[in-house]
Amino acid sequence: MTSLTQVSILSRKIIRYSIYTAIFIVIVRYSYLIGTKIYRKYFPEPPPPPTLSFGKLAKIPFPEKEVPKDLVFTLETVDGKLPKFPKQLSVYFMPKAISTINSLDSAKQKATSLGFDPNGVELVETVYLFKHSKSPASLNLNIVTGIFSISYDLNSKPSVLEQPPPDPKTATALAKTYLTRARSLPGDLTGPVANEYLKIQDGKIVPASSLSNANVTKINLYRKDYNDLSNVTGTANQANIWFMFTGSRDPGDQVIAAEYKYFSVDENKSGTYPIKTSDEAWEELKSGNAYFANVDDSSNGNITIRKVYPAYYDPNQYTEFYQPVIVFEGDNNFAAYVSAVANDYVQ
Repeated sequence: MTSLTQVSILSRKIIRYSIYTAIFIVIVRYSYLIGTKIYRKYFPEPPPPPTLSFGKLAKIPFPEKEVPKDLVFTLETVDGKLPKFPKQLSVYFMPKAISTINSLDSAKQKATSLGFDPNGVELVETVYLFKHSKSPASLNLNIVTGIFSISYDLNSKPSVLEQPPPDPKTATALAKTYLTRARSLPGDLTGPVANEYLKIQDGKIVPASSLSNANVTKINLYRKDYNDLSNVTGTANQANIWFMFTGSRDPGDQVIAAEYKYFSVDENKSGTYPIKTSDEAWEELKSGNAYFANVDDSSNGNITIRKVYPAYYDPNQYTEFYQPVIVFEGDNNFAAYVSAVANDYVQ
């Protein structure tokens, strides 16, 4: 009997201490996880070293533009400070379009699908001019890259401006339908859509205050964000793909101007590169080592910077890599870009 009592007491002790041990393990584990989380909040785990997959990168081919002189910059962001950037960002490979024996035939099919006469005239090697079959519109098309522009002689048919232009939603649908017909609607053209209302005044295209006062609706189609970063182009506030639509019901008279400058990005071929700090980019801006996308003459050389952020530069000419830039935006629509990749990794 005594032995049974001792066994019972021992069993209860084992169970009790097992429960204590289990509770202790849970508390220790929970404390460890919470402690690690708090520690990582203040001391984040460093990212893996940059891959530098493409070696040294070529400089970004910004459009040729005169660098403004004697600019004086003042930083007035929301908190009065420059933001902190990640230590590295991805760079993507951009495959180059290759000429084939079918390039000209494909270009003629594209021209025909858009209502243009397929019998184009060669302007220079790989660039052809196609005339519209029913309107004074012209298509300038690179048969290798697929880049094109559309122009329209308004002097010969000013009546196309008499009808109210389409609203932004309708114009966006028209633009995408137009590109689909041309087999030129890329999969990553899913970014923001920006619209402008324009009117013809003294023979020039100028901004209109509203749709009711406009002759034309302009639609800008942007590429999607990569790594949660938006993209900018060589012309501030203008996408590399844009259309100007009239209110005409005749398809040949709906587009009076357009540009399509698109180069594909291979999302499966990328590498990470160290980027400049905001302080380094700020110093480069002040020294003039930047691309000035827009400088308003009314600024008189005094530029107040309101916003600083990283973005990708969407080129309007072929370049091998899709690279990040540091964007500086300010009063009077000021915009400038500094190449983001650290200088040691650019040749």
